[in-house]
Amino acid sequence: MPSHKLDEIDRKILAELQADGRMTNVELAKRVGISAPPCLRRVRTLEESGYIKGYHAVVDARALNFEVQVFAMVGLQSQAEVDLSKFEAKCQEWPLVRECHMLNGEVDFILKCVAPDLSTFQSFLTGELLSTENVASVKTSLVIRCAKDEPGVPFEVLEARLAQNA
Repeated sequence: MPSHKLDEIDRKILAELQADGRMTNVELAKRVGISAPPCLRRVRTLEESGYIKGYHAVVDARALNFEVQVFAMVGLQSQAEVDLSKFEAKCQEWPLVRECHMLNGEVDFILKCVAPDLSTFQSFLTGELLSTENVASVKTSLVIRCAKDEPGVPFEVLEARLAQNA
């Protein structure tokens, strides 16, 4: 859990890096209105405090011939913590599973999966996921197209809330 108290400059830094994690420190400092050395110190503090978890490139899956994206809703037989943890650990081992979220309600987990083709996903589904200990049910939905895929958090909402509370 992050421990550092954020000020307006920190929030601007986070918003800018979320939009473009490759910009130079000099460009970032210019955008947030401070000089480069304190900007770099702030970025390091945000990293050490856990606000910035890492940096990565957004790769176009279709350009690499990963044509299939599926959401799999998984129901488990047991929701005991040890069984939930075992399932989460298993998800870490599966390369096709790109995201795993535990939910409340009818479904225990939702998995975002990518595969080069439908037969590869089907092999994973029948050979791995459905045969995993404690899995009671799996319902899948094939993604037709993505209308929105925004990373991180909406900083404009955070700023509006902070302005209301000021």
